[in-house]
Amino acid sequence: MTSNSPTDLDRVRTRHRDLASRLLPGGPLEHYVGGEWIRGTADDTFTSVNPTTGDPLVTVHEGTKTEVDRAVEAAWDAFDDHWWDSTPADRQRLLQQMANRLEREAEKFAQIEVLDNGKPITEARQDIDLAIDHLRYFAGAARNLEGKTVPHGDLHIQTVREPYGVVGQIVPWNFPLLLAVWKLAPALAAGNTVVLKPAEQTPVSLLTYVREIEDILPEGVVNVVTGFGPETGAPLVSHDRVPKIAFTGSTEVGRGVMKAAANTISDITLELGGKSPLVVAPDADPERAAETAVDAMFFNGGECCSAGTRLFVHESTAEEFVPAFLDRVRNLQMGDPLDEATDIGPQVSRAEVEKTLHYVTLARESEARILTGGGTVEEGLLAEGCFVEPTVVADVAVDSPVVQQEIFGPVEVLIEWDDYEAMIAEANDVDYGLAAGVVTNDLSFAHRISRDLKAGNVWVNTFNRLPPGQPFGGYKQSGIGREGAMETLHEYTQTKSVTMAFEE
Repeated sequence: MTSNSPTDLDRVRTRHRDLASRLLPGGPLEHYVGGEWIRGTADDTFTSVNPTTGDPLVTVHEGTKTEVDRAVEAAWDAFDDHWWDSTPADRQRLLQQMANRLEREAEKFAQIEVLDNGKPITEARQDIDLAIDHLRYFAGAARNLEGKTVPHGDLHIQTVREPYGVVGQIVPWNFPLLLAVWKLAPALAAGNTVVLKPAEQTPVSLLTYVREIEDILPEGVVNVVTGFGPETGAPLVSHDRVPKIAFTGSTEVGRGVMKAAANTISDITLELGGKSPLVVAPDADPERAAETAVDAMFFNGGECCSAGTRLFVHESTAEEFVPAFLDRVRNLQMGDPLDEATDIGPQVSRAEVEKTLHYVTLARESEARILTGGGTVEEGLLAEGCFVEPTVVADVAVDSPVVQQEIFGPVEVLIEWDDYEAMIAEANDVDYGLAAGVVTNDLSFAHRISRDLKAGNVWVNTFNRLPPGQPFGGYKQSGIGREGAMETLHEYTQTKSVTMAFEE
Protein backbone atom coordinates (compact mmCIF):
# COMPACT_ATOMS: atom_id res chain seq x y z
CA MET A 1 0.00 0.00 0.00
CA THR A 2 1.23 3.48 -0.71
CA SER A 3 2.71 5.60 2.08
CA ASN A 4 0.33 7.90 3.94
CA SER A 5 2.80 10.45 5.30
CA PRO A 6 1.72 14.10 4.87
CA THR A 7 4.50 14.69 2.35
CA ASP A 8 3.42 11.74 0.23
CA LEU A 9 -0.23 12.75 0.46
CA ASP A 10 0.53 16.26 -0.72
CA ARG A 11 2.68 14.85 -3.51
CA VAL A 12 -0.06 12.55 -4.80
CA ARG A 13 -2.73 15.22 -4.67
CA THR A 14 -0.47 17.69 -6.45
CA ARG A 15 0.43 15.04 -9.03
CA HIS A 16 -3.22 14.43 -9.86
CA ARG A 17 -4.07 18.13 -10.00
CA ASP A 18 -1.12 18.94 -12.24
CA LEU A 19 -1.94 16.07 -14.61
CA ALA A 20 -5.58 17.12 -14.80
CA SER A 21 -4.56 20.71 -15.53
CA ARG A 22 -2.29 19.54 -18.33
CA LEU A 23 -4.55 16.92 -19.96
CA LEU A 24 -8.13 18.04 -19.52
CA PRO A 25 -9.88 20.75 -21.51
CA GLY A 26 -11.26 23.65 -19.53
CA GLY A 27 -14.84 23.32 -18.39
CA PRO A 28 -17.69 23.34 -18.51
CA LEU A 29 -17.43 20.54 -21.09
CA GLU A 30 -20.13 20.83 -23.74
CA HIS A 31 -22.25 18.41 -25.76
CA TYR A 32 -21.07 17.47 -29.25
CA VAL A 33 -24.00 17.71 -31.68
CA GLY A 34 -23.99 18.02 -35.45
CA GLY A 35 -20.25 18.67 -35.54
CA GLU A 36 -20.47 21.53 -33.02
CA TRP A 37 -19.89 21.95 -29.29
CA ILE A 38 -23.06 23.24 -27.67
CA ARG A 39 -24.23 24.19 -24.19
CA GLY A 40 -27.40 22.83 -22.67
CA THR A 41 -30.46 25.02 -22.99
CA ALA A 42 -30.84 25.13 -19.21
CA ASP A 43 -27.09 25.76 -18.81
CA ASP A 44 -27.05 23.33 -15.88
CA THR A 45 -23.77 21.58 -15.09
CA PHE A 46 -22.50 18.76 -12.91
CA THR A 47 -19.03 17.94 -11.63
CA SER A 48 -16.81 15.01 -12.54
CA VAL A 49 -14.85 14.00 -9.41
CA ASN A 50 -11.46 12.32 -9.10
CA PRO A 51 -12.26 9.20 -7.00
CA THR A 52 -8.66 8.90 -5.81
CA THR A 53 -8.48 12.28 -4.10
CA GLY A 54 -12.09 13.44 -3.94
CA ASP A 55 -11.12 16.62 -5.82
CA PRO A 56 -13.31 17.94 -8.64
CA LEU A 57 -11.90 17.38 -12.12
CA VAL A 58 -14.08 19.47 -14.40
CA THR A 59 -17.66 20.62 -14.78
CA VAL A 60 -19.83 19.16 -17.54
CA HIS A 61 -23.03 20.41 -19.16
CA GLU A 62 -26.12 18.45 -18.22
CA GLY A 63 -28.28 17.37 -21.13
CA THR A 64 -32.06 17.24 -21.30
CA LYS A 65 -34.65 16.05 -23.79
CA THR A 66 -33.98 19.21 -25.79
CA GLU A 67 -30.34 18.28 -26.42
CA VAL A 68 -31.27 14.66 -27.12
CA ASP A 69 -33.86 15.76 -29.70
CA ARG A 70 -31.32 18.04 -31.33
CA ALA A 71 -28.72 15.27 -31.44
CA VAL A 72 -31.18 12.77 -32.95
CA GLU A 73 -32.16 15.31 -35.60
CA ALA A 74 -28.50 15.99 -36.41
CA ALA A 75 -27.81 12.25 -36.65
CA TRP A 76 -30.73 11.74 -39.05
CA ASP A 77 -29.67 14.74 -41.13
CA ALA A 78 -26.20 13.24 -41.46
CA PHE A 79 -27.53 9.80 -42.30
CA ASP A 80 -30.02 11.04 -44.91
CA ASP A 81 -27.64 13.58 -46.41
CA HIS A 82 -24.47 11.55 -46.87
CA TRP A 83 -23.74 8.73 -44.47
CA TRP A 84 -26.32 6.27 -45.80
CA ASP A 85 -24.44 6.35 -49.09
CA SER A 86 -20.99 5.83 -47.53
CA THR A 87 -19.10 2.82 -48.81
CA PRO A 88 -17.48 0.13 -46.69
CA ALA A 89 -14.15 1.65 -47.75
CA ASP A 90 -15.27 5.07 -46.43
CA ARG A 91 -16.24 3.58 -43.09
CA GLN A 92 -13.09 1.49 -42.89
CA ARG A 93 -10.97 4.56 -43.52
CA LEU A 94 -12.71 6.54 -40.79
CA LEU A 95 -12.32 3.78 -38.21
CA GLN A 96 -8.66 3.34 -39.07
CA GLN A 97 -8.10 7.06 -38.62
CA MET A 98 -9.92 6.94 -35.28
CA ALA A 99 -7.64 4.09 -34.21
CA ASN A 100 -4.53 5.94 -35.33
CA ARG A 101 -5.47 9.06 -33.36
CA LEU A 102 -6.13 7.04 -30.22
CA GLU A 103 -2.88 5.13 -30.62
CA ARG A 104 -0.94 8.35 -31.07
CA GLU A 105 -2.23 9.65 -27.72
CA ALA A 106 -2.62 6.31 -25.94
CA GLU A 107 -0.75 7.27 -22.77
CA LYS A 108 -2.68 10.53 -22.49
CA PHE A 109 -6.02 8.72 -22.62
CA ALA A 110 -4.88 6.05 -20.17
CA GLN A 111 -3.99 8.81 -17.71
CA ILE A 112 -7.35 10.52 -18.24
CA GLU A 113 -9.12 7.23 -17.46
CA VAL A 114 -7.13 7.03 -14.21
CA LEU A 115 -8.13 10.56 -13.22
CA ASP A 116 -11.80 10.12 -14.06
CA ASN A 117 -12.38 6.48 -13.12
CA GLY A 118 -9.64 5.60 -10.63
CA LYS A 119 -8.46 2.39 -12.29
CA PRO A 120 -4.73 1.56 -12.06
CA ILE A 121 -2.64 2.97 -14.90
CA THR A 122 -1.49 -0.51 -15.93
CA GLU A 123 -5.11 -1.56 -16.47
CA ALA A 124 -6.03 1.73 -18.15
CA ARG A 125 -3.30 1.12 -20.73
CA GLN A 126 -4.78 -2.29 -21.45
CA ASP A 127 -8.19 -0.66 -21.98
CA ILE A 128 -6.81 1.84 -24.48
CA ASP A 129 -4.87 -0.84 -26.38
CA LEU A 130 -8.01 -2.95 -26.58
CA ALA A 131 -10.07 0.03 -27.78
CA ILE A 132 -7.54 0.61 -30.58
CA ASP A 133 -7.69 -3.07 -31.51
CA HIS A 134 -11.50 -3.01 -31.66
CA LEU A 135 -11.51 0.04 -33.91
CA ARG A 136 -9.17 -1.77 -36.30
CA TYR A 137 -11.15 -5.00 -36.10
CA PHE A 138 -14.39 -3.30 -37.10
CA ALA A 139 -12.59 -1.28 -39.75
CA GLY A 140 -11.85 -4.59 -41.42
CA ALA A 141 -15.27 -6.02 -40.65
CA ALA A 142 -16.92 -3.11 -42.47
CA ARG A 143 -15.84 -4.72 -45.77
CA ASN A 144 -17.27 -8.11 -44.81
CA LEU A 145 -20.90 -7.31 -44.13
CA GLU A 146 -22.57 -9.48 -46.72
CA GLY A 147 -25.95 -10.83 -47.66
CA LYS A 148 -26.73 -14.18 -49.26
CA THR A 149 -28.72 -15.79 -52.06
CA VAL A 150 -31.51 -18.27 -51.39
CA PRO A 151 -32.05 -21.00 -54.01
CA HIS A 152 -35.62 -21.29 -55.27
CA GLY A 153 -36.83 -22.68 -58.60
CA ASP A 154 -38.23 -19.75 -60.57
CA LEU A 155 -37.22 -16.97 -58.18
CA HIS A 156 -33.96 -15.21 -57.45
CA ILE A 157 -33.88 -14.31 -53.75
CA GLN A 158 -31.13 -12.24 -52.25
CA THR A 159 -30.67 -10.56 -48.89
CA VAL A 160 -28.81 -7.40 -47.95
CA ARG A 161 -27.88 -6.02 -44.55
CA GLU A 162 -28.88 -2.39 -44.09
CA PRO A 163 -28.24 0.01 -41.20
CA TYR A 164 -31.02 1.14 -38.90
CA GLY A 165 -30.14 4.80 -39.41
CA VAL A 166 -29.73 6.42 -36.00
CA VAL A 167 -28.53 4.36 -33.06
CA GLY A 168 -28.79 5.44 -29.42
CA GLN A 169 -26.01 4.18 -27.16
CA ILE A 170 -25.46 4.40 -23.40
CA VAL A 171 -22.19 3.30 -21.81
CA PRO A 172 -21.25 2.74 -18.15
CA TRP A 173 -18.47 4.14 -16.00
CA ASN A 174 -16.29 1.07 -15.40
CA PHE A 175 -14.57 1.04 -18.82
CA PRO A 176 -15.52 4.52 -20.09
CA LEU A 177 -13.65 4.88 -23.38
CA LEU A 178 -13.28 1.18 -24.17
CA LEU A 179 -17.01 0.47 -23.98
CA ALA A 180 -17.80 3.62 -25.94
CA VAL A 181 -15.56 2.27 -28.70
CA TRP A 182 -17.17 -1.18 -28.37
CA LYS A 183 -20.43 0.48 -29.37
CA LEU A 184 -19.28 3.20 -31.73
CA ALA A 185 -17.06 1.01 -33.90
CA PRO A 186 -19.62 -1.61 -35.04
CA ALA A 187 -22.42 0.96 -35.34
CA LEU A 188 -20.32 3.12 -37.67
CA ALA A 189 -18.93 0.11 -39.55
CA ALA A 190 -22.50 -0.97 -40.28
CA GLY A 191 -23.37 2.46 -41.67
CA ASN A 192 -25.34 4.01 -38.81
CA THR A 193 -25.02 7.40 -37.20
CA VAL A 194 -24.87 7.59 -33.41
CA VAL A 195 -26.14 9.52 -30.41
CA LEU A 196 -24.11 8.40 -27.39
CA LYS A 197 -24.49 9.16 -23.69
CA PRO A 198 -21.49 8.45 -21.46
CA ALA A 199 -21.94 7.73 -17.76
CA GLU A 200 -22.32 10.88 -15.69
CA GLN A 201 -19.52 9.66 -13.40
CA THR A 202 -16.95 9.37 -16.23
CA PRO A 203 -17.69 11.55 -19.27
CA VAL A 204 -14.23 13.10 -19.61
CA SER A 205 -12.27 10.57 -21.68
CA LEU A 206 -14.95 10.27 -24.38
CA LEU A 207 -15.42 14.03 -24.70
CA THR A 208 -11.65 14.50 -24.90
CA TYR A 209 -11.39 11.76 -27.54
CA VAL A 210 -14.10 13.39 -29.64
CA ARG A 211 -12.10 16.63 -29.52
CA GLU A 212 -9.11 14.63 -30.73
CA ILE A 213 -10.98 13.25 -33.76
CA GLU A 214 -13.56 15.94 -34.54
CA ASP A 215 -11.64 17.09 -37.61
CA ILE A 216 -12.02 13.62 -39.20
CA LEU A 217 -15.63 12.95 -38.13
CA PRO A 218 -18.23 13.65 -40.81
CA GLU A 219 -20.65 16.23 -39.47
CA GLY A 220 -23.44 14.70 -37.40
CA VAL A 221 -22.27 11.08 -37.67
CA VAL A 222 -21.18 10.95 -34.00
CA ASN A 223 -23.07 12.96 -31.39
CA VAL A 224 -22.45 12.96 -27.63
CA VAL A 225 -24.90 14.25 -25.04
CA THR A 226 -23.84 14.18 -21.38
CA GLY A 227 -26.09 14.02 -18.37
CA PHE A 228 -28.02 11.76 -16.02
CA GLY A 229 -30.27 8.80 -16.68
CA PRO A 230 -33.72 10.31 -16.10
CA GLU A 231 -32.99 13.62 -17.86
CA THR A 232 -30.76 12.43 -20.72
CA GLY A 233 -30.77 8.63 -20.99
CA ALA A 234 -34.54 8.18 -20.74
CA PRO A 235 -35.38 10.59 -23.60
CA LEU A 236 -32.83 8.79 -25.77
CA VAL A 237 -34.06 5.23 -25.22
CA SER A 238 -37.72 6.24 -25.59
CA HIS A 239 -37.20 8.46 -28.63
CA ASP A 240 -39.57 7.59 -31.46
CA ARG A 241 -36.87 8.29 -34.07
CA VAL A 242 -34.23 6.00 -32.59
CA PRO A 243 -34.90 2.51 -33.99
CA LYS A 244 -31.92 0.83 -32.30
CA ILE A 245 -30.72 1.09 -28.69
CA ALA A 246 -27.54 -0.37 -27.21
CA PHE A 247 -27.10 -0.21 -23.45
CA THR A 248 -24.49 -1.50 -21.02
CA GLY A 249 -25.23 -1.23 -17.33
CA SER A 250 -27.12 -2.80 -14.47
CA THR A 251 -29.89 -5.34 -15.01
CA GLU A 252 -32.31 -3.11 -13.11
CA VAL A 253 -31.77 -0.18 -15.46
CA GLY A 254 -31.69 -2.58 -18.42
CA ARG A 255 -35.25 -3.62 -17.63
CA GLY A 256 -36.30 0.02 -17.86
CA VAL A 257 -34.50 0.40 -21.18
CA MET A 258 -36.27 -2.67 -22.52
CA LYS A 259 -39.68 -1.36 -21.44
CA ALA A 260 -39.04 2.04 -23.00
CA ALA A 261 -37.84 0.48 -26.27
CA ALA A 262 -41.00 -1.63 -26.37
CA ASN A 263 -43.13 1.52 -26.73
CA THR A 264 -41.44 2.35 -30.03
CA ILE A 265 -40.67 -1.28 -31.05
CA SER A 266 -36.98 -0.38 -31.14
CA ASP A 267 -34.39 -3.12 -31.43
CA ILE A 268 -32.09 -3.46 -28.41
CA THR A 269 -28.71 -4.80 -27.41
CA LEU A 270 -28.30 -5.14 -23.65
CA GLU A 271 -25.12 -6.09 -21.80
CA LEU A 272 -26.16 -6.22 -18.17
CA GLY A 273 -25.10 -7.56 -14.81
CA GLY A 274 -23.26 -10.68 -13.77
CA LYS A 275 -22.50 -12.91 -10.81
CA SER A 276 -19.98 -15.17 -12.45
CA PRO A 277 -18.70 -18.44 -10.95
CA LEU A 278 -15.07 -19.52 -11.14
CA VAL A 279 -14.65 -23.25 -10.47
CA VAL A 280 -11.39 -24.68 -9.16
CA ALA A 281 -11.31 -28.34 -10.18
CA PRO A 282 -9.88 -31.15 -8.01
CA ASP A 283 -6.81 -31.46 -10.25
CA ALA A 284 -6.05 -27.73 -10.40
CA ASP A 285 -2.62 -26.52 -9.34
CA PRO A 286 -3.34 -24.38 -6.23
CA GLU A 287 -0.83 -21.66 -7.08
CA ARG A 288 -2.02 -21.27 -10.66
CA ALA A 289 -5.64 -21.37 -9.56
CA ALA A 290 -5.00 -18.69 -6.94
CA GLU A 291 -3.43 -16.42 -9.53
CA THR A 292 -6.35 -16.90 -11.92
CA ALA A 293 -8.88 -16.29 -9.13
CA VAL A 294 -7.26 -13.00 -8.12
CA ASP A 295 -7.31 -11.81 -11.74
CA ALA A 296 -10.92 -12.93 -12.17
CA MET A 297 -12.18 -11.10 -9.10
CA PHE A 298 -10.00 -8.07 -8.53
CA PHE A 299 -9.28 -6.89 -12.08
CA ASN A 300 -10.58 -3.32 -12.30
CA GLY A 301 -11.19 -3.45 -8.55
CA GLY A 302 -14.10 -5.82 -9.01
CA GLU A 303 -15.99 -3.18 -11.01
CA CYS A 304 -16.41 -5.57 -13.90
CA CYS A 305 -19.70 -7.16 -15.00
CA SER A 306 -18.01 -10.47 -15.79
CA ALA A 307 -15.92 -10.63 -12.59
CA GLY A 308 -15.55 -14.08 -11.03
CA THR A 309 -17.36 -13.10 -7.85
CA ARG A 310 -18.31 -16.63 -6.69
CA LEU A 311 -15.30 -18.86 -6.20
CA PHE A 312 -16.11 -22.60 -6.09
CA VAL A 313 -13.13 -24.54 -4.70
CA HIS A 314 -13.06 -28.33 -4.54
CA GLU A 315 -12.58 -29.46 -0.96
CA SER A 316 -9.62 -31.68 -1.92
CA THR A 317 -7.55 -28.68 -2.96
CA ALA A 318 -8.99 -26.07 -0.56
CA GLU A 319 -6.34 -26.65 2.12
CA GLU A 320 -3.60 -25.54 -0.27
CA PHE A 321 -5.59 -23.16 -2.45
CA VAL A 322 -7.22 -20.94 0.18
CA PRO A 323 -3.99 -19.80 1.90
CA ALA A 324 -2.34 -19.20 -1.49
CA PHE A 325 -5.34 -17.18 -2.65
CA LEU A 326 -5.65 -15.12 0.54
CA ASP A 327 -1.92 -14.42 0.52
CA ARG A 328 -2.19 -12.96 -2.98
CA VAL A 329 -5.26 -10.91 -2.05
CA ARG A 330 -3.54 -9.45 1.02
CA ASN A 331 -0.52 -8.54 -1.07
CA LEU A 332 -2.51 -6.56 -3.62
CA GLN A 333 -1.20 -2.99 -3.52
CA MET A 334 -3.97 -0.46 -2.92
CA GLY A 335 -2.97 3.13 -3.56
CA ASP A 336 -2.47 5.91 -6.08
CA PRO A 337 -3.63 4.46 -9.41
CA LEU A 338 -1.03 6.55 -11.24
CA ASP A 339 1.69 4.46 -9.58
CA GLU A 340 2.89 1.52 -11.67
CA ALA A 341 2.91 -0.77 -8.60
CA THR A 342 -0.75 -0.17 -7.69
CA ASP A 343 -3.06 -3.17 -8.15
CA ILE A 344 -6.27 -1.75 -6.68
CA GLY A 345 -7.47 1.80 -7.15
CA PRO A 346 -10.57 3.47 -5.72
CA GLN A 347 -14.14 2.66 -6.60
CA VAL A 348 -15.63 5.20 -8.92
CA SER A 349 -17.75 7.09 -6.36
CA ARG A 350 -18.84 7.29 -2.74
CA ALA A 351 -22.17 5.79 -3.76
CA GLU A 352 -20.39 2.66 -5.00
CA VAL A 353 -18.37 2.46 -1.78
CA GLU A 354 -21.56 2.54 0.28
CA LYS A 355 -23.14 -0.12 -1.92
CA THR A 356 -20.15 -2.43 -1.51
CA LEU A 357 -20.00 -1.93 2.25
CA HIS A 358 -23.72 -2.67 2.47
CA TYR A 359 -23.10 -6.18 1.17
CA VAL A 360 -20.16 -6.66 3.54
CA THR A 361 -22.48 -5.67 6.39
CA LEU A 362 -25.07 -8.20 5.21
CA ALA A 363 -22.38 -10.88 5.24
CA ARG A 364 -21.34 -9.98 8.78
CA GLU A 365 -24.94 -9.95 9.98
CA SER A 366 -25.45 -13.45 8.55
CA GLU A 367 -22.44 -14.68 10.56
CA ALA A 368 -20.36 -15.27 7.47
CA ARG A 369 -16.60 -15.29 7.94
CA ILE A 370 -14.64 -12.31 6.64
CA LEU A 371 -11.37 -13.98 5.65
CA THR A 372 -9.66 -10.73 4.70
CA GLY A 373 -10.56 -7.09 4.10
CA GLY A 374 -14.07 -5.92 4.78
CA GLY A 375 -13.58 -2.20 5.30
CA THR A 376 -12.22 1.08 4.04
CA VAL A 377 -8.94 2.85 4.73
CA GLU A 378 -9.45 5.34 7.57
CA GLU A 379 -6.20 7.32 7.43
CA GLY A 380 -4.19 9.25 4.87
CA LEU A 381 -4.96 9.89 1.24
CA LEU A 382 -6.83 6.63 0.84
CA ALA A 383 -9.35 7.86 3.40
CA GLU A 384 -10.05 10.86 1.16
CA GLY A 385 -10.69 8.64 -1.87
CA CYS A 386 -13.20 5.90 -2.59
CA PHE A 387 -11.10 2.93 -1.47
CA VAL A 388 -12.50 -0.41 -0.26
CA GLU A 389 -10.19 -3.19 0.89
CA PRO A 390 -10.08 -6.35 -1.25
CA THR A 391 -12.46 -8.62 0.63
CA VAL A 392 -13.08 -12.38 0.77
CA VAL A 393 -16.04 -13.87 2.64
CA ALA A 394 -16.95 -17.49 3.32
CA ASP A 395 -19.82 -19.48 4.84
CA VAL A 396 -22.52 -17.37 3.20
CA ALA A 397 -25.95 -18.92 2.63
CA VAL A 398 -26.64 -19.62 -1.03
CA ASP A 399 -29.83 -17.55 -0.93
CA SER A 400 -28.09 -14.52 0.62
CA PRO A 401 -28.06 -11.29 -1.41
CA VAL A 402 -24.27 -11.44 -1.07
CA VAL A 403 -24.32 -14.61 -3.22
CA GLN A 404 -27.26 -13.76 -5.46
CA GLN A 405 -26.86 -10.06 -6.28
CA GLU A 406 -24.21 -8.16 -8.20
CA ILE A 407 -22.01 -6.19 -5.77
CA PHE A 408 -19.74 -4.53 -8.35
CA GLY A 409 -16.92 -4.03 -5.90
CA PRO A 410 -13.90 -5.96 -4.58
CA VAL A 411 -15.82 -8.66 -2.67
CA GLU A 412 -15.29 -12.37 -3.36
CA VAL A 413 -17.53 -15.17 -2.05
CA LEU A 414 -15.65 -18.40 -1.33
CA ILE A 415 -17.62 -21.67 -1.59
CA GLU A 416 -16.28 -25.21 -1.14
CA TRP A 417 -17.74 -28.12 -3.12
CA ASP A 418 -17.40 -31.88 -3.42
CA ASP A 419 -20.35 -33.07 -5.52
CA TYR A 420 -20.24 -31.99 -9.18
CA GLU A 421 -23.98 -31.96 -9.85
CA ALA A 422 -24.71 -29.99 -6.69
CA MET A 423 -21.96 -27.48 -7.53
CA ILE A 424 -23.25 -26.96 -11.08
CA ALA A 425 -26.78 -26.44 -9.78
CA GLU A 426 -25.54 -23.82 -7.33
CA ALA A 427 -23.27 -22.15 -9.91
CA ASN A 428 -26.25 -21.75 -12.25
CA ASP A 429 -28.73 -20.80 -9.51
CA VAL A 430 -28.58 -17.02 -10.00
CA ASP A 431 -30.48 -14.65 -12.28
CA TYR A 432 -27.34 -13.89 -14.26
CA GLY A 433 -25.43 -15.77 -16.94
CA LEU A 434 -22.81 -13.43 -18.30
CA ALA A 435 -19.61 -15.38 -17.69
CA ALA A 436 -17.99 -18.30 -15.90
CA GLY A 437 -14.59 -19.88 -15.58
CA VAL A 438 -12.78 -23.06 -14.64
CA VAL A 439 -9.23 -23.89 -13.65
CA THR A 440 -8.30 -27.46 -14.59
CA ASN A 441 -5.76 -29.58 -16.43
CA ASP A 442 -8.38 -32.19 -17.31
CA LEU A 443 -9.61 -31.63 -20.87
CA SER A 444 -12.66 -33.82 -20.38
CA PHE A 445 -13.64 -31.90 -17.24
CA ALA A 446 -13.17 -28.61 -19.12
CA HIS A 447 -15.48 -29.72 -21.93
CA ARG A 448 -18.08 -31.09 -19.53
CA ILE A 449 -18.28 -28.03 -17.31
CA SER A 450 -18.21 -25.62 -20.26
CA ARG A 451 -21.32 -27.39 -21.53
CA ASP A 452 -23.04 -27.39 -18.14
CA LEU A 453 -22.40 -23.78 -17.08
CA LYS A 454 -25.23 -21.50 -18.18
CA ALA A 455 -23.24 -18.48 -19.30
CA GLY A 456 -22.51 -16.62 -22.50
CA ASN A 457 -18.74 -16.73 -21.91
CA VAL A 458 -16.73 -19.55 -20.34
CA TRP A 459 -13.00 -19.15 -19.73
CA VAL A 460 -10.73 -22.11 -19.10
CA ASN A 461 -7.45 -21.44 -17.22
CA THR A 462 -7.84 -17.72 -17.81
CA PHE A 463 -10.46 -15.02 -17.17
CA ASN A 464 -11.65 -11.67 -18.52
CA ARG A 465 -9.88 -12.15 -21.85
CA LEU A 466 -11.87 -10.35 -24.58
CA PRO A 467 -9.92 -9.90 -27.81
CA PRO A 468 -11.79 -8.51 -30.83
CA GLY A 469 -13.68 -11.23 -32.64
CA GLN A 470 -14.78 -13.02 -29.46
CA PRO A 471 -18.55 -12.52 -29.04
CA PHE A 472 -19.39 -11.13 -25.60
CA GLY A 473 -22.84 -11.22 -24.04
CA GLY A 474 -24.96 -13.05 -21.52
CA TYR A 475 -27.61 -15.63 -20.84
CA LYS A 476 -30.69 -15.05 -18.69
CA GLN A 477 -30.86 -11.55 -17.14
CA SER A 478 -27.33 -10.68 -18.22
CA GLY A 479 -28.55 -9.31 -21.50
CA ILE A 480 -29.52 -9.67 -25.13
CA GLY A 481 -27.18 -9.74 -28.11
CA ARG A 482 -23.41 -9.96 -28.49
CA GLU A 483 -20.69 -7.34 -28.71
CA GLY A 484 -17.09 -7.26 -29.91
CA ALA A 485 -17.37 -9.63 -32.88
CA MET A 486 -18.49 -9.98 -36.47
CA GLU A 487 -22.00 -10.92 -35.40
CA THR A 488 -22.19 -7.52 -33.66
CA LEU A 489 -22.54 -5.95 -37.10
CA HIS A 490 -25.74 -7.92 -37.48
CA GLU A 491 -26.94 -6.31 -34.22
CA TYR A 492 -26.60 -2.93 -35.95
CA THR A 493 -28.24 -3.89 -39.24
CA GLN A 494 -31.56 -5.25 -40.44
CA THR A 495 -32.17 -7.79 -43.19
CA LYS A 496 -33.88 -6.87 -46.43
CA SER A 497 -34.97 -9.66 -48.75
CA VAL A 498 -35.19 -8.93 -52.47
CA THR A 499 -37.18 -11.49 -54.46
CA MET A 500 -37.16 -11.41 -58.28
CA ALA A 501 -39.26 -13.50 -60.63
CA PHE A 502 -37.72 -14.74 -63.85
CA GLU A 503 -39.38 -13.59 -67.03
CA GLU A 504 -41.05 -16.38 -68.96
